[in-house]
Amino acid sequence: MASKGRPYRTFEFQGFSILVGRGDAENDELSLRVAKQRDTWLHVGGGTPGSHVVIQRPESGEEPNREVLEYAARLAAWFSKARNAKRVEVHYCPASHVKKPRGAPRGMVQLSSFKSIRVVPELPEAEEPDVE
Repeated sequence: MASKGRPYRTFEFQGFSILVGRGDAENDELSLRVAKQRDTWLHVGGGTPGSHVVIQRPESGEEPNREVLEYAARLAAWFSKARNAKRVEVHYCPASHVKKPRGAPRGMVQLSSFKSIRVVPELPEAEEPDVE
């Protein structure tokens, strides 16, 4: 699936589509309108600016395994201000746990609960972000 002209980049891994926001307004669109309740949402922790990432559930309803989660977390770390860090903490949760506080600036959301994973920021081999 091409993602040119969409508010996100698209990556495919093990049958899962992984969507990566392109900016603040696009992160809002991805997190609050595109993501479905049972999709998995990710973002770098610690208040570091970065792209919102969504792992879409396939038609089978299968949950992402550890490899898929790590792949998406590496993308979240890569498309953030923490890109040059050795290891980055990435928060993840069901998209249903992501809310926008009233009056919050674009790109800012609140999580009702989350888990964390630590990864090395990297763009997966043979993957290039979409160029417009």
